[in-house]
Amino acid sequence: MEESARTTTDYAQCSETLKKYLGLQGSPVALMLATKKELIPEGMKQVEGKHRHCGMVSMARKDAKIFYATVDNHECMGGAWALGLREITESLKSGQFYFRLGKFESWAACKRTIDRIHHLDAKETYATLYAPLEKTPFAPHVVLIVANPRSMLKLAQSSLFRLGGRIYPEFSGIQSVCSDAAAQTYLTGKINFSLGCDGSRKFSGIADDEMVMGLPGELLQEITNAIRIVTGAPGSV
Repeated sequence: MEESARTTTDYAQCSETLKKYLGLQGSPVALMLATKKELIPEGMKQVEGKHRHCGMVSMARKDAKIFYATVDNHECMGGAWALGLREITESLKSGQFYFRLGKFESWAACKRTIDRIHHLDAKETYATLYAPLEKTPFAPHVVLIVANPRSMLKLAQSSLFRLGGRIYPEFSGIQSVCSDAAAQTYLTGKINFSLGCDGSRKFSGIADDEMVMGLPGELLQEITNAIRIVTGAPGSV
């Protein structure tokens, strides 16, 4: 696993551009999936207590907090599993967990969904690192953006600016911020949009009129450069 980028990126400038042209409420969030303790930047503090991944994203996005979290800090078992911090629980693997929450007709329907959720290998990740993009002390594997649909439209257009084509978002209405936007983006190297999920909307403050997007850190500069052009195009609304 490659732990850092070879190309230098001005993360503060990228964040300023995204905020300005997209009208973001809060910061884009830098996320790193560290495989060992030695990869955590010197002086970076461990978060206190237990939190959900989506809640920790909100802490960086809205409160400008910079920190890391090990498996002991992750309150949500599904999120910790998706991000490679722990093994999947039996209730989640069998479909029982989401069936009991009333999300599916049957355990089988739950299991079909769980089996297709993107996740890192169990215990591959030592810690998840979070920071507002403009202050990140590490090169992010994924940049998470929470914004309204119009801003997501501009991000979609910016991602197609250079090569064109189509975008194929993939989501299931559960594990939105941990799997859809973070793990899937990291594993595929492609942007992904998600509608959020009940958990992330309840615990991380994603508003009714907001969505979440994950973009690979390697694509950040390209998409940021395109944002200026796309939002200023004659046909842009």
